[in-house]
Amino acid sequence: MSGVSPSIALVIPLLDEEVALPALIQTLATLDPPPAEIIAVDGGSMDGTAALVRAAGWQLLASEKGRARQINAGVEAASADLVCVLHADTIPPPDMIQVIRETLADPKIALASFTPLICGTKTRWFTSAHNFIKTWYAPLITRPHHFVRGVRLLFGDHAMFFRRADFLEIGGCTPGDAIMEEADLCVKFAALGRTKMVRRVVRTSDRRIAAWGPLKANWIYFKVGMLWAFGMRDRMGAHYPDVR
Repeated sequence: MSGVSPSIALVIPLLDEEVALPALIQTLATLDPPPAEIIAVDGGSMDGTAALVRAAGWQLLASEKGRARQINAGVEAASADLVCVLHADTIPPPDMIQVIRETLADPKIALASFTPLICGTKTRWFTSAHNFIKTWYAPLITRPHHFVRGVRLLFGDHAMFFRRADFLEIGGCTPGDAIMEEADLCVKFAALGRTKMVRRVVRTSDRRIAAWGPLKANWIYFKVGMLWAFGMRDRMGAHYPDVR
């Protein structure tokens, strides 16, 4: 309907996130304007994740474990026009809803994201910069035909957003992907239009870097990306230890 702002759903895939969730719950309660829906998709948490979601008043869905499957379930359950996939350890800016609306008002943009700043125990400037640069060199190495069209390879901790109808049209995430599901989405969305990273920061947890150390963390990120690029998806999970 002309003059009516598109509705927005936040889809949050979860697995044992009781430590990270309180900060996200507090932040989402202060968004202005608020989202139309907040859909938490739980992959079988064994901690207090589900209780926190219910107390927050979010919609809670149960799903088979795996971010790709969980994201698909959340987007399918949403009724909003636009969807943002938000990780539990990523804190968005207070005006995120308006940023999403303004960005996707451009019909040439099929997929967009925020700019992540990795922080927590301290601000991880090097890895944050590497993540920014990686959005360019990853498609240059792995999908040069997309790179020459200006496609950027966005990642999950960027808080990616898109039109729900477009997500369903391209078939959503590849169900078997435990990680790197967002890279496949970028390739699929590239057939519909541009991908863009907006100059608005989301703060994402440095918990993996704190556990692994900066050099090991960046090596793991690079290695997993190359495994994805060269079709060795069955090996990705073994090289990406779970950190909560």
